[in-house]
Amino acid sequence: MHVQGSRRGESSPGPDDAADQFRHVLSRFSSGVTAVTGTAPFGPVGLTVQSFMSLSLEPPLVVFAASRTSRAWPHIHESGSYCVNLLAASQVELAERMATRGADKFGGVGWRPSTVTGSPLLDGVVGYVDCTIEAVHEGGDHYLVVGRVVDLDLVEDVAGLTYFQGRYGSTDGA
Repeated sequence: MHVQGSRRGESSPGPDDAADQFRHVLSRFSSGVTAVTGTAPFGPVGLTVQSFMSLSLEPPLVVFAASRTSRAWPHIHESGSYCVNLLAASQVELAERMATRGADKFGGVGWRPSTVTGSPLLDGVVGYVDCTIEAVHEGGDHYLVVGRVVDLDLVEDVAGLTYFQGRYGSTDGA
């Protein structure tokens, strides 16, 4: 694999270094942190997602990437809907919990069903985007999930949670 953009005077990374170089370069791009939640026959499910973005205004569409190894994603896919919870800067622990395999992700976490899809809307979030699944595309080791926005709103007037260079931060720069 050839990776362009090496520092001047350095050779391109070898095949063993390509994944590390990929992670290193992209860690310089700040992203928002969300919790994508849905329902399963046994209760609520969720995962932490940094790869969330708007796609279209007309119709209103958003996209996120779900890992092929995610345990929550198959349940969300089967349900046909999900809620993107825009995490607040104070919700680092929740982001880590939703990213941990086998964790009791909803134990002690306040939430209510979203008005339209019934997907979990978490307490204390900056806002939410409630969606039905429009399309799913394969993309390497992830699925790209296109959602049709059926409801959205701001909930709290607080700073959002970000991720940059392997660390959590906030939209207010802290």
